[in-house]
Amino acid sequence: MLLRTPTSGPFVAELPQLNGEGRDLRIDACRGIALWFIFLDHVPNNIASWLTLRNYGFSDAAEVFMFLSGVTCALAYSRALRHEGWSGVINRTLRRSWDIYVAFLLLMLASAILVHLVGGDRPADESNTRILLDKPGATLAHAAILLYRPVNTDVLPIFVLFHLLFAPLLWLLLRAPNVTLGASLALYALVHVFGWTVPAWPNSHWAFNPVAWQFLIVLGAWWIIEGKRIKPWATSRPALVLAGSYLLFSLVIALSWHIKPLEALLPQALMTLFQPTDKSNLDPLRLLHFLAIAILAVWLIPRNWRGLATPVMRAAIQCGQNSLPIYCLGVLLAFASHMALLEISNGFAMQIALSIGGIMAMTATATLLNLISIKTRKKLPINGVLSTENQQPTMMAKSAVDKIRVGSQQRSTMGQLYF
Repeated sequence: MLLRTPTSGPFVAELPQLNGEGRDLRIDACRGIALWFIFLDHVPNNIASWLTLRNYGFSDAAEVFMFLSGVTCALAYSRALRHEGWSGVINRTLRRSWDIYVAFLLLMLASAILVHLVGGDRPADESNTRILLDKPGATLAHAAILLYRPVNTDVLPIFVLFHLLFAPLLWLLLRAPNVTLGASLALYALVHVFGWTVPAWPNSHWAFNPVAWQFLIVLGAWWIIEGKRIKPWATSRPALVLAGSYLLFSLVIALSWHIKPLEALLPQALMTLFQPTDKSNLDPLRLLHFLAIAILAVWLIPRNWRGLATPVMRAAIQCGQNSLPIYCLGVLLAFASHMALLEISNGFAMQIALSIGGIMAMTATATLLNLISIKTRKKLPINGVLSTENQQPTMMAKSAVDKIRVGSQQRSTMGQLYF
């Protein structure tokens, strides 16, 4: 039986359901790969960053991660609404927002401790922790209200705000999804017209302007609500041709930023128009590039893709299922790797070794977290029913991908589906 009385109402029937298909492992795998890419990109001058999206187009893994966070929030909170009502949704958004807030403060302190242990002016300046070490009282006060953020931690305050606001956002999406998306798009456009942002300290700069990046969160949640109506268009041949053409065009432009002979072949007016794009405010070129990637991914990767059962994808899935601790770990590993490159060696062999070691550390941590989760939850109810290991044998999956999905469901609760 359910833990609480299910919610009833005219809009509950529109909530996304799994319909017996279980957890969509493509979401976890893409989030895990995005976390790996973010770690590699956070290590300055890292040769391994050529494996990420950053050098092959206008967008990078940040757009993927933001969009998927909207997707997973919509899935998780919609399920909470169905089983626990709006009070359950509000309680969960508040708890998750608090979890991320605490993680942000701990990550900030851990970054400052690492900088202090390493010593020197350059690490403190590059990590934006010098002011924390010089003026801890004022800096901690501003950090407590999310106005101060060390380098690479900006995404956490954004998610604190988004989770706080997700309950009213879900309410609007269920009643007027297209109007809500249109309002989000209008707000995004106004950022580029008037330069809107939110306060920050000490330099008023956000690496991810929340007023702009909110659009990807809303877009991901909207896709879950309206996906069945939009998917036929997104997977149509014209959409695929447009997406592929834009990706090819952006690939040529992005490579020209690094390859001088290629730059010389392109018209100067074209190069001036498509200079490296503004990441802070989610430049429209970046947004279109991500949308093209999303269309291609939906078209190419089916839900039961056998590649999800490979060891690499299974490692990515585990990281994606533990996105908050793995993201925080990735930030610290990127800083430690940067220091190792500065103090020990910045050769290609060291860069590759640190990159592989960091991803292995992230995967090992995610595996350990999943093992702990299994041990503590295997006898607890999951979504109103007993754990899958107590169900009838007929519920066991037959394919390799289905087996991974059942294991994921054993480990997951509604609170683990989102960042």
